[in-house]
Amino acid sequence: MSYLAVENALKRFGPNFTALDGVSISVERGEFFTLLGPSGCGKTTLLRAIAGFNDLTSGSIRLDGADLRAIAPHKRDIGMVFQDYAVFPHLSVFDNVAFGLKARKVSKDEIRTRVMEALAAVRLDKMAERLPAAMSGGQQQRIGLARAMVINPRLLLMDEPLSNLDAKLRIELREEIRDIQKQVGIATIYVTHDQEEALAISDRICVMSAGKIEQIGTPPEIYGDPQTRFVAGFVGTLNTLSPGPETDHLVAALGHTPSPDTTWVVRPENLDLASGGIAGEQLRGTVKKFTYLGREAHLQVATPVGDLVAQISNPSRAIVLETGSEATVVVPRDSLMAFGADGRRITGR
Repeated sequence: MSYLAVENALKRFGPNFTALDGVSISVERGEFFTLLGPSGCGKTTLLRAIAGFNDLTSGSIRLDGADLRAIAPHKRDIGMVFQDYAVFPHLSVFDNVAFGLKARKVSKDEIRTRVMEALAAVRLDKMAERLPAAMSGGQQQRIGLARAMVINPRLLLMDEPLSNLDAKLRIELREEIRDIQKQVGIATIYVTHDQEEALAISDRICVMSAGKIEQIGTPPEIYGDPQTRFVAGFVGTLNTLSPGPETDHLVAALGHTPSPDTTWVVRPENLDLASGGIAGEQLRGTVKKFTYLGREAHLQVATPVGDLVAQISNPSRAIVLETGSEATVVVPRDSLMAFGADGRRITGR
């Protein structure tokens, strides 16, 4: 039996809006499980239902065998880290973290020990007496993380905790969150709309869209083997080949069977220029745009199968840079992905 099991979760707001439509997930002990999707997909609604802030219209939520829907939110032993830090500005860092323990009538000596351990885990033990207002956003979010962990929760929920931070700090703090989670071994559900963030820190990812689950899998499975066109386009970027005889010819040349009901796509990093030496079918075209990004460059080329963007990992070897110049794009044999009219992945075609 899974540690956390959500089965057939349905949540309606009024007669015309279904936020969760038959969602089922399972999370194992110690697992870092991420809910990923665009705004309005239902990921935060599901998180709030697990926390007890919103009850489901129907369905079940069980944690370690117990029916969570029958337990009051404050008795669920769940830690929560919010997007907006949610620290008490008039309380010291120590008292912020100790707040939940005091509410649970824990002794003063034990509070002192547990709070300092939690602060040490997030590297704030030397700032215990400071007020949050004098601290950075990243430090304030560490306070929230320590406060959620100090109660020794059975489950840790994190609702887009890094979205208010700048890009560099987000990368630094997401690594710290993952390291801390591994150390304490708490099963964690993490909500984000950031694909790179999800890939970097998750054991498994649940991609959601319009209240439904598109796919659940490990980061390599989600990125490398997407089962729906939505997943393929949301987690990473795609080139979609224009339907027509030129695309049919390319598809056949690469060993696939063309079909009018099939959409063919290829990721930019799987394309190369002819000068790169990779084997595959060559498409002659005209450069429309060149974007230099340091470690890589994006080259947009107009070809007979549509505009294709190739991601060049070593820009220094990109010979063709000027708009209007000729370029030859190479499409490797195993780089195409096929999706049917229903948006599902087609294999073996």
